[in-house]
Amino acid sequence: MKYSGIGGQAVIEGIMMKNKQDYATAVRKPDGEIEVQKDTYVSMTEKVKLFSLPFVRGIFSFADSMILGMKTLTFSASFFEDDEDSEPGKVEIWLDKIFGEKLEKMLMTVVMIFSVVMAIGIFMVLPLLISGVFKHFITSSTVMAVIEGLIRIGIFIAYIKLISNMEDIKRTFMYHGAEHKCINCIEHGLPLNVENVRKSSKQHKRCGTSFLIIVMVISILFFMVIRVDNVWLKILSRIILIPVIAGVSYEFLRLAGRSDSKLVNLLSKPGMWMQNMTTKEPDDSMIEVAIAAVETVFDWKEYLTENFPENDYGFDTTRAAG
Repeated sequence: MKYSGIGGQAVIEGIMMKNKQDYATAVRKPDGEIEVQKDTYVSMTEKVKLFSLPFVRGIFSFADSMILGMKTLTFSASFFEDDEDSEPGKVEIWLDKIFGEKLEKMLMTVVMIFSVVMAIGIFMVLPLLISGVFKHFITSSTVMAVIEGLIRIGIFIAYIKLISNMEDIKRTFMYHGAEHKCINCIEHGLPLNVENVRKSSKQHKRCGTSFLIIVMVISILFFMVIRVDNVWLKILSRIILIPVIAGVSYEFLRLAGRSDSKLVNLLSKPGMWMQNMTTKEPDDSMIEVAIAAVETVFDWKEYLTENFPENDYGFDTTRAAG
């Protein structure tokens, strides 16, 4: 495996692929055609030098992924909206009058803030409160930290299991698999076509699912060391340390995506295992969408020629002048 630098995420009936500042969102429309939108997004880690420092860039990279994710989800959802000819409601008219063109951006911001608050409450605070039941007969702070961490992972697994029963989520997980398979196809030196993508792995070490599992595992280690007795201070510590834990987790994920060492591969196993729940085998039509997104932002032929010179692909990678 050789690092390509491309990454992406599944959206509604499609896939977004990003390479450096360029990203493309490919969507399979209801009429069967593939719509591709290309745009640029400058990461906060590139705008502010301080944000690009190791152990700092992780939290801002995560924020970037949320912002870009909301933008691409909005684009993909626009092809599947309900009857657009229906009359807007009073609330919608009022909001449009107050915020005008800024309404969509404002709603995206509200949704993002709400999502973050809910995630913190469900996956950080709730496990702490549930684990408090065990403190009456467990005195070891280390054991309590492990129990809290296991509860956190258990809630995450239950959440994934629950939403995976929804038909739209199942299809999104299939597109997620197509995204991984495309990147694996390229990074393992195979030409990008439906056949090669189909036989590539749907698991990838740089996946966001792996990131979340790493966060949960590292949080156990942090809370073994950081001990406070007051429940409110414990809740506060869980919230305050999120950026620190995310920063450390990001550095490991970054290392894992560039390394094939046995130790890194071993430590990546939990995240790779969890991807069996968040990725499903895609059909060929989904693979075609993923390929369309990749080819819009990434010259995979040039990449293969440069990184796998031992293979004679027979590509013509010369470019016309001008």
